[in-house]
Amino acid sequence: MADQSSMHVYLNWAKERIDEMDAALASLEARVGEVQADSKAKANQLIANLQQQRDVFQGTVKEQRDQGEAAWSRTKTQLESQWNVFEGQVRAYIDTVGKQFEQQQTTFQDVAAAQLKAWQDAADTVQGAATKFAAERRAQVDAALKQMKADAAEAEARFQKLQQAGNESWTALSAALDESRKAFDRANQAVMDAFKQGATPKS
Repeated sequence: MADQSSMHVYLNWAKERIDEMDAALASLEARVGEVQADSKAKANQLIANLQQQRDVFQGTVKEQRDQGEAAWSRTKTQLESQWNVFEGQVRAYIDTVGKQFEQQQTTFQDVAAAQLKAWQDAADTVQGAATKFAAERRAQVDAALKQMKADAAEAEARFQKLQQAGNESWTALSAALDESRKAFDRANQAVMDAFKQGATPKS
């Protein structure tokens, strides 16, 4: 049970990253027509690179989907490296051809929405898995779930504040996304720990 619950956590983590990749790509693709003519070839090449990185990431996740926790723990390091490459390429796109303020805001909003949906999906998954624990062993899982929901609400409030300000640089926007992503990862880890403790028989 604990190993299966741990798998939910790894899959939540991977799904959150894939959802962000998809949102970033969709946002950039939707606005590529607004890129100046002399930058269009560069924009299309950067988008093709991003698609390739997303496909490699997805392929790795699919290969590992049914592996155990030890395999996932090793693979997560590889996936984090792939994620960093993707993020770097999004930054390169913004720096070279996506400098328009409106594009940065739209991309931020789309990726932020994907993050918030990932938070909700993860909370739903955890809640479903938590029902399989006996009531006396579920307290820690419920506490971790409550904290996950609180962290999600805090991330949403922070995103809304940035959107209302409306004049933040891409650096500030991506820092907010990164902060929320790290909070998501901490919440996921807390859930995994709670599942493991909840599955340990009391002496």
